[in-house]
Amino acid sequence: MALGARLELRQGQSLVITPQLQQAIKLLQLSNVELDAYVEGELERNPLLSRDEAADGAPEERRTEPAEEPRAEAPDADARDLDVASEDLYGDASPGERASQEQDDGAGAMSGGSIDWSKAGRGGGADLSGEELEGSLAREKTLSDHLHDQLAVANLPDAERAIAVVLIDGVDEGGYLRTDLVELAERLGCSPERVETVLKALQGFEPTGVFARDVRECLSLQLKERDRLDPAMAALLDNLELLARHDMAALRKACGVDAEDLKDMLAELRALTPRPGAAFGGEPSQPITPDVLVREGPGGLWHVELNTDTLPRLLIDRRYHARVAGAARTEQEKTFVSDCLASASWLVKSLDQRAKTILKVASEIVRQQDGFLAYGVEHLRPLNLKTVAEAIGMHESTVSRVTSNKYMSTSRGLFELKFFFTSAIASSDGGEAHSAESVRHKIRQLIDSEAQPEAVLSDDRIVEILKEAGVDIARRTVAKYREAMRIPSSAERRRILKEAC
Repeated sequence: MALGARLELRQGQSLVITPQLQQAIKLLQLSNVELDAYVEGELERNPLLSRDEAADGAPEERRTEPAEEPRAEAPDADARDLDVASEDLYGDASPGERASQEQDDGAGAMSGGSIDWSKAGRGGGADLSGEELEGSLAREKTLSDHLHDQLAVANLPDAERAIAVVLIDGVDEGGYLRTDLVELAERLGCSPERVETVLKALQGFEPTGVFARDVRECLSLQLKERDRLDPAMAALLDNLELLARHDMAALRKACGVDAEDLKDMLAELRALTPRPGAAFGGEPSQPITPDVLVREGPGGLWHVELNTDTLPRLLIDRRYHARVAGAARTEQEKTFVSDCLASASWLVKSLDQRAKTILKVASEIVRQQDGFLAYGVEHLRPLNLKTVAEAIGMHESTVSRVTSNKYMSTSRGLFELKFFFTSAIASSDGGEAHSAESVRHKIRQLIDSEAQPEAVLSDDRIVEILKEAGVDIARRTVAKYREAMRIPSSAERRRILKEAC
């Protein structure tokens, strides 16, 4: 076959992600702190931009939208551009694959972020300089990161996982819990006993001693792990004030040991770590400013509004542009002025579109999770990105970006938007899906009703009962939920009941 060169004409279509569209997508995933830093950089770079100082402190201009009447109109051209870009980047990937690609994708400088979902989507700039990239790679894992990593594989029920996220946020750099459990229970609408149960589970996390509420509890957890928390050592922990006063005679009497034994006990105590979280890297403490404010209105309706304090207000100086453009002589000067105007116009437009998109997503989340706001953590409904995306007419990846690094202030506390997404279990009769938490509650009720050894239910029997009640669930899922609730197997429960009888 002879080889030769030839010319061909081909016609085709392709999506080109322009720098402006990249910027709009990037702005969606930035937190309000990152956005403010980005805007500051644009103000320094672009002479046509300036802050609208007159608009600051004007809460009456705050964007607002009632959650009970979410708008489901078709997104405007900008929103469609963002969605089309997302679909083109990730093709026919599943939502889970898209989420994974969004985290790892550096192409197009459009995603950043880490995820724990509990800490999901920390975001990050798309166009990292060498120094910024080096700094991000060298960043030490914090205690919070370490705890969230363990929570991700802890297999806790959804409601208890939600409580755990709030408890982790209450741990200081030393590893001590600084959150009042009774106040937290009231805020989340659950019992203090349930919060205490979740805390006991979290106290099994590494490093040992974390989530302690005082030094005694911290040391007690470490001694318990070493199987050294005997009555004498417990008495020593109860009398740490005597140790602080160096009153060894009173300490020996309180512990009921001689001088030699007390010396050994003190040596064991010195080998413990009073600040278990100190081994992890710290990060500057930054107060979280909510992006969305939710308040209850008349008639039990929820009103959702953007926090104007987190919205940059920019102006384009048209007079200065006209003066500079008129004075430009060379093509280079004219191009620079034209680029500055185009960049400024697109940034202002992108910020406005970002605010509208956040408000739409937040309003739909509140509409879906109004039960949680009214009654507490037990009433979190099954919710995923697809449900919200379809309700507001946007793409799932757009909703994913919006819910990263954004926080909502409610009467029950401050929560990241990703907090409100929970898993679902299908209905066997095709009806409405059941939340995972409600299914766990049914399993516990069935097991609690076992009064006699012969009445003990196997996992298979529980599956049958749940399917009769309209819950489509697998046996391995029942076993997983039972183990997560620390309920013994049917054989062990039967043996315990026989011994009790």
